[in-house]
Amino acid sequence: MPQKLELTSELKKHFGFDSFKGNQEAIIRDLIKGQDIFVLMPTGGGKSLCYQLPSLLMEGMAIVISPLIALMKNQVDAMRNFSEEDGVAHFLNSSLTKQAIDSVRNDILSGRTKLLYIAPESLTKEENIELLRQVKISFYAIDEAHCISEWGHDFRPEYRRIRAIVNEIGEAPIIALTATATPKVQHDIQKNLGMLDAVVYKSSFNRSNLYYEVRPKTDEVDKEIIKYIRSQAGKSGIVYCLSRKKVEEFAETLQVNGISALPYHAGLDASVRSVNQDKFLMEQVEVIVATIAFGMGIDKPDVRYVIHYDMPKSLEGYYQETGRSGRDGGEGQCVAFYTHKDLEKLKKFMQGKPVAEQEIGNQLLFETQAYAESSVCRRKSLLYYFGEEYTQDNCGSCDNCMKTKKTVEGQELLMLILEIIAELKEKFKEEHIVDILKGNKSADVKSFLHDDLESFGSASDESERFLHGVIRQAMIAGYISKDIENYGLLKITPEGKAFMKKPKPFPVVKDIEIDDEEGDNEAASRASGGGAADDELFSILKDLRKKLSKKLEIPPFVIFQDPSLEAMATTYPVTLEELQNIPGVGAGKAKRYGEEFVKVIKEHVRENDIIRPEDLRVRTVANKSKLKVSIIQAIDRKIALDDIALSKGLEIGELLDEIEAIVYSGTKINIDYFLEEVMDADRVDEIFDYFSSAETDKISAALDELGEDDFSETEVRLVRIKFLSEIGN
Repeated sequence: MPQKLELTSELKKHFGFDSFKGNQEAIIRDLIKGQDIFVLMPTGGGKSLCYQLPSLLMEGMAIVISPLIALMKNQVDAMRNFSEEDGVAHFLNSSLTKQAIDSVRNDILSGRTKLLYIAPESLTKEENIELLRQVKISFYAIDEAHCISEWGHDFRPEYRRIRAIVNEIGEAPIIALTATATPKVQHDIQKNLGMLDAVVYKSSFNRSNLYYEVRPKTDEVDKEIIKYIRSQAGKSGIVYCLSRKKVEEFAETLQVNGISALPYHAGLDASVRSVNQDKFLMEQVEVIVATIAFGMGIDKPDVRYVIHYDMPKSLEGYYQETGRSGRDGGEGQCVAFYTHKDLEKLKKFMQGKPVAEQEIGNQLLFETQAYAESSVCRRKSLLYYFGEEYTQDNCGSCDNCMKTKKTVEGQELLMLILEIIAELKEKFKEEHIVDILKGNKSADVKSFLHDDLESFGSASDESERFLHGVIRQAMIAGYISKDIENYGLLKITPEGKAFMKKPKPFPVVKDIEIDDEEGDNEAASRASGGGAADDELFSILKDLRKKLSKKLEIPPFVIFQDPSLEAMATTYPVTLEELQNIPGVGAGKAKRYGEEFVKVIKEHVRENDIIRPEDLRVRTVANKSKLKVSIIQAIDRKIALDDIALSKGLEIGELLDEIEAIVYSGTKINIDYFLEEVMDADRVDEIFDYFSSAETDKISAALDELGEDDFSETEVRLVRIKFLSEIGN
């Protein structure tokens, strides 16, 4: 084995680096000694070098089992750049032609290849097993090893078979590497690979150069992201979306708004994916819009921001994807957009899966929700999730630490929570404890007769979000633990038991309230940076709207909603054509009400010598307007709304979102034919009358007034559409 000086000189000779990072040298020494090794190292920590260098120094050929074709191509290209011999590194996967496969086989059998990347699916093929049995294997590297665990964020069943195939090919040391693994996943990996005696190297998960932020996701999300990307001109960024459809739509939206962006997802042709990835790496495009298929092992050190259009399915996924920014130690901005509705959709997608898989998926989603809704330091929450303690009170680089926090004394509430957990013999999950505290008669609470407990409803005046926040903060403080292997049951730690005997102050951070209600102007204005840019003009426009409202005898919101007025007071439209580009204002509304508003704005701009932004409007892709046109045509043909939703691949709520956008923009539509089918005339009249005198168009306010037990949200939304169309348009 090379001595210390020689190992450093080998590093310099093969890769041009003068020194190792972190645990790299110790890992490489142990691997060369023939030991099994488990490496937990954050993205950007230098995992690849831990198997690349020893593969060149050890006798035989190393096999790297990797899940993504993009990763293999990227790393093989890199290895070849460091060597004079192209055959030194190869990959075997489904993307290769027969001729290419023959060339790889020849290089392997001749001993020229020192490093072979192979997908787990290809590893299981009999002809490949036969080929690999003919050569000496120096070691096996299992990259992205979290794929082995059902509790990992990217579970792949083929990974569970790796140990058996390794035994078949020929035993050699194993090095398993991952950037994200909770304690549960770490144990799963080692157990499945038969390496419980492995030397374990854990690096800190703390990426101090990354800034974490979660913003409320509203209808203005496209505009907000475009505005953000424009503020980062000249920098590389990734936008992650959950669906392939959204990736393609949003990439197109960015393109028509003058941003150089390309899509990347597993459904694209392999050659297109490869070209798009290379253009991003070569900085021919600034932004890649992608699903989770993009990024594993992609060696681009200067990604300056990662945006999550949708919250991921797990915190492991979130951590790994955010970890692709700032790998060079420079600036890395991580901005995620969150709405509870997205998580509800993900839960629905899981409904056809086996119960055990649903249970795991729901727990992972619950952790994501807790992270997004918490006001605790983001860094502290993330590191706690990965089993690492962060002791600083303020990290100085997350949205929660950058704003003033409101704390309240939570000693009594924590005592109550601990007493309930103890009374229930530590056999229930967090949601169940919160249901008891709130006095919610859920199916589980009733079946266990827990609505008879003295503590039932003992914290009914607190919000569910706050109660979850207290439990989460008690976990971080070490008073409560969650037994992941047993469906997330809450347990009291020794520190928690000590607290019960001798309570002490427990300050709790009040969580932010993110309101997902449709038409919630307050949330929309928070998301777009706190309302109008010109408060004086906004106030003038509100007065004008009030005056028109009295004159026309219609509620103010029918004319223009607050977000529309805020946008006018930000971009200063001075023609009817420009006014039509304001969110919530279409040609119909501009024509009907716009003249006076444009006149007032023009006067304000002239009097105050305002230089207007040249172009802050978000151009929309034609396909979006195509959908709206086809919905209008279907309604004109009197097709039932549920049938329209089915034909467009939408849920009824999503269809109503589209129809509301149509009527808010000033287009008149008639859904009476559908209302006559699904609602009694007197119910329609009652809701219609409510909106005639209402001060707001909020659904929540309508349900409070009309009675949630008497009317459904869908009924109120349908009649609101009728009202806005008839009265406003």
